[in-house]
Amino acid sequence: MAGLAHGGDPRLAARRAAWERKPALRAVYADYYRRMTDALPDGGVWLEIGAGSGHSTGLLDARLRMDILESPWIDVVGDAQRLPFADESLDGIALLDVLHHLGDPGRFFEEAARALKPGGRIVLLDPGITPLSWLFYHFLHEETVDMAADPLAPAANADDNDPFESNQAIPTLLFKREEHRIALSDRVPALKTVERRWLSLFAYPLTGGFKRWTLLPEAWVAPLLRLEDRLLPFLGMWAAWRLLVVLEKR
Repeated sequence: MAGLAHGGDPRLAARRAAWERKPALRAVYADYYRRMTDALPDGGVWLEIGAGSGHSTGLLDARLRMDILESPWIDVVGDAQRLPFADESLDGIALLDVLHHLGDPGRFFEEAARALKPGGRIVLLDPGITPLSWLFYHFLHEETVDMAADPLAPAANADDNDPFESNQAIPTLLFKREEHRIALSDRVPALKTVERRWLSLFAYPLTGGFKRWTLLPEAWVAPLLRLEDRLLPFLGMWAAWRLLVVLEKR
């Protein structure tokens, strides 16, 4: 935490503090990173974007970690919309809770397609908007949920926006609404979507996320996640809190 305490963004420090005091949250995120790892290519150079608070250390085997904010846990300070990597230099790109913060998601996917090798993959896990999760995200969470937005239209301040600004609806709009899926495919034809899956029914919201409170003991996480896996095919579209998406470069 010292690197954050001296000139780093205090919001990263606050997230790291919450991470360290909440074992149930860490257990839920360990499951997220396991699922992301399973979807990434075997071997090669993986890049994690948005790694500034160090959650993935020991959980995601990324060769490179990048964030737009400086922190002790990253290798590269850079913008996801202008990736500082050569053409076809990466085998995988992982993003957890990042896409909905980008001012210009379309530009990111163009950049990712450029930097990925053929057969390389993008694996992203972000908020998913369902009837149940919308109630919480809209009324009880500080981040915006604008289901009327065009997810490929750059924000007015896309080039210099605060990295904590967001629209939590962007991932769901891009990958669950047909018109936006088609628009993304037309804009970045090198990428094809190979998986879209709802995740998280009970465990994640019961942890309280990065708030101070939690209702979930760590010992309950594993059995609750096993129960979720059985229920998600029936309840996911109505009550899931997360969306996992895998794209592959043709």
